[in-house]
Amino acid sequence: MSSFRPGLLPTLLVLAMLPVLVWLGFWQLERGEQKRDLLARQEARQQAAPLSPEQIESSAQPAFSRVHLQGRFDAEHSFLLDSRTRDGQVGVELLQPFHDELSDRWVMVNRGWIPWPDRRVPPAFDTPAQPLKLAAWVYVPPGKPFIFSHRTAEGWPRLINHVDIEAMWQQAGREGVIHELRLEPGPSAYRADWAITSMRPSQHLGYAVQWFAMAAALLALFIYFGVHQAREKHSDNDESNPCRP
Repeated sequence: MSSFRPGLLPTLLVLAMLPVLVWLGFWQLERGEQKRDLLARQEARQQAAPLSPEQIESSAQPAFSRVHLQGRFDAEHSFLLDSRTRDGQVGVELLQPFHDELSDRWVMVNRGWIPWPDRRVPPAFDTPAQPLKLAAWVYVPPGKPFIFSHRTAEGWPRLINHVDIEAMWQQAGREGVIHELRLEPGPSAYRADWAITSMRPSQHLGYAVQWFAMAAALLALFIYFGVHQAREKHSDNDESNPCRP
């Protein structure tokens, strides 16, 4: 051990930081695997046969399932999900109740993103009055959103800061399916370029490589510093003892 003397403080720092860096690397690998599984399930559900609103409610895992609807929008009760951005622009997402005539059930359909650059002017949108055939898919959020305030605006269209389907049905005075349906691109949709994940699996792999590289660099510096300190200590001892053979 005389050839390796890193010192107490560097040793404590490495013992504290190295496990964290390694853990972060493995955590990113795990996140990447979760994203791959998520995308695989999304692809499989998109290729499967469409479900009906009743089948959505009875399904244990309805996320990403395709849905075909036929009916009309409720133009009197529109929800505007605030603070949604696209390409650096601020806007809202438009959610409206839709009555599916085939199942006689109400569903909450997200028609997509609408720009809202000037808060002094209400966002512009229209609601088709005629019967429609729609293609949508079930969106299930990965977790509970962080909510700044539970206060709800008055009047219609109603501005909301998070999606709570059950509360929205209560406000609209209706009973319906408790999942959000996101409209696929089409004549009745606004901007419907839905992102399944905020980061691709390859991005998580890149971050994992960075964390592992930092851990390797820290360990290499620790070894270099320990060897260098031992050599300096040995050199100082030789200079202080000139009679030493």
